Amino acid sequence: MTYKIGMIVKGKVTGIQPYGAFVSLDKDTQGLVHISECKHGFVKNLNEVLQVGEEIEVMVIDIDEYTKKISLSMRSLEQKSTMHYHYKKRKYRPDKADKVGFESLRQMMPKWIEEAKNDEKKRQK
Repeated sequence: MTYKIGMIVKGKVTGIQPYGAFVSLDKDTQGLVHISECKHGFVKNLNEVLQVGEEIEVMVIDIDEYTKKISLSMRSLEQKSTMHYHYKKRKYRPDKADKVGFESLRQMMPKWIEEAKNDEKKRQK
């Protein structure tokens, strides 16, 4: 069978490595499902997603013309999950926030400068 990009085929997982899973498409052809193409989201351990001997459905996403290596994807067959973000409303504190500001820093700055000068004088002695 000749494979083309975009074809959806069934295969059998023949080996699992940290970087991906090897899938036998027929007796003469094997492809690789890279770990990033297994499913949407982060996959830390491929053994939690796939098992050797498991029959899976994959899509051919690339074929190297010279080496005849076939790249496969399970992720492209999944429905992309839509994530819902919940935004928190910011609470506005008009009285307290407006009065404090940088005032406390302005009041403490002369004291900190004097302490730094004294520390420097002690180090120079």
